[in-house]
Amino acid sequence: MKQIENLTQTLKYINTGNPVLIYFSGENCPVCKVLKPKIEEEVKKNFPLFETYEVKTDIHKEITSHFTVFSIPTILVFFDKKEFFRKGRNMSVPLFIQELKRPYNLMEK
Repeated sequence: MKQIENLTQTLKYINTGNPVLIYFSGENCPVCKVLKPKIEEEVKKNFPLFETYEVKTDIHKEITSHFTVFSIPTILVFFDKKEFFRKGRNMSVPLFIQELKRPYNLMEK
């Protein structure tokens, strides 16, 4: 995952229209550190068109507040410049991947 440094950069990535996944995490969050590689691996394997980015919430408070992220880890998924859904804290990676399949396949056509 590429690190996002500012809000302008974040909005630029979203406005490309490509599918975008933004992973909000924190330095002192053990769940974030365990979940990130699993999400990253599964998204790369199943959805090659996705652009994946990470925002460190403790460093980039402006981005975090813009997207109203209150807990970590939180994942935001964007299709066609719009937030499609968000997942937070306790999530099942296989279920998350399953939920992405249908909209991703529709977008791909």
